[in-house]
Amino acid sequence: MSSVLKTLLVGMTLMFGAIPVQAADSGKVVLTVSGKVTNGEAVDFTLEELEALGTTSITTSSTWEPVAVTYEGVSLAALMQAVGADGETAAIMALNKYRTEIPVSDFVDHGVILASRRNGEPMPISKKGPLFVIYPFDDKPELNNEIYHARSAWQVRSIIIE
Repeated sequence: MSSVLKTLLVGMTLMFGAIPVQAADSGKVVLTVSGKVTNGEAVDFTLEELEALGTTSITTSSTWEPVAVTYEGVSLAALMQAVGADGETAAIMALNKYRTEIPVSDFVDHGVILASRRNGEPMPISKKGPLFVIYPFDDKPELNNEIYHARSAWQVRSIIIE
């Protein structure tokens, strides 16, 4: 980065405060659910549409957040119901191409959410957003292991029901 650009950024920060990092654009599709869903057609969601399904919260610490954080988002069980999911596994794909598979039964058994907010604020991509699979690690210590940590994908972009 050139010294002129650095000077300009420092000056702007001093004048206006920290430059905010934007979360998902309003009206932009942030999630696609496909596979074994109603009519077999992929369903796209904006952040607003996901949150309109109803939100719940989980306050938990984790490997990547040693101090408890409150996450809010749609219950994955409610999302599965909304799309008419009829499969046993949800393949979660992240923006960085990370893929994990989660038994759909986890969504009900453990109250897993697809978080869109962290401590009340939308999550930008740079902070594991816009969507993050969250398990209640503090409420259910038996989940605090590598299996469930690997299922807790961030920067989620799509879910394929298999």
